[in-house]
Amino acid sequence: MSSKQKQINIIYKGTILGNAKNPYPVKLFLAIMYCDEGIRQKALDAWIERFGNIEFSYGPVTVSIYTEYYGDEMGPDIKKCFYTFTKLIDRSQLPEIKTISNTFEVEQSADGKRVVNLDPGYISTDKLVLATTKDFYHRIYLGNGIYGEVTLHFRHGKFRYFSWTYPDYKEEAGVLKLLTLSRAKLVYTIRNMEKQ
Repeated sequence: MSSKQKQINIIYKGTILGNAKNPYPVKLFLAIMYCDEGIRQKALDAWIERFGNIEFSYGPVTVSIYTEYYGDEMGPDIKKCFYTFTKLIDRSQLPEIKTISNTFEVEQSADGKRVVNLDPGYISTDKLVLATTKDFYHRIYLGNGIYGEVTLHFRHGKFRYFSWTYPDYKEEAGVLKLLTLSRAKLVYTIRNMEKQ
């Protein structure tokens, strides 16, 4: 196919059909699962040092209400806290951020078992994306062995979940409220960026 044909396929009646551009920045999100309060604070301090101040937080919640999956590895009394951060990030940073969280988990492990589980992600105006090392049909490869999962989407004024969304991410008065507040701040910031 000639370059002229390629141009015809891209431009139709004087209109560009596709125009690649960089997306707006996003809010960094982090969930911390832990049994010991000291390790939660250590993880959070390391995160704040690297990524800036907390914007909103929620928790702790008792993990066993939602799942027993982590009990054998981390113990019976697992708690979970959720955080968003004031500093915006580029969504392409997510694989690197997940690698950082994985490294921290390994460094803190005891007898080959994790004592803390860090789940980073980001909030955009239309979704919550969580990073994971596990592939599945609803996850997209991002690079460096990391996949992205759209865990929630924002539609008609609220975050909504999918069949694969973790149960603790469905709580209206819990993490969904935190995400909604953080998203509102993001929307405000983006609107101001557009005015400049």
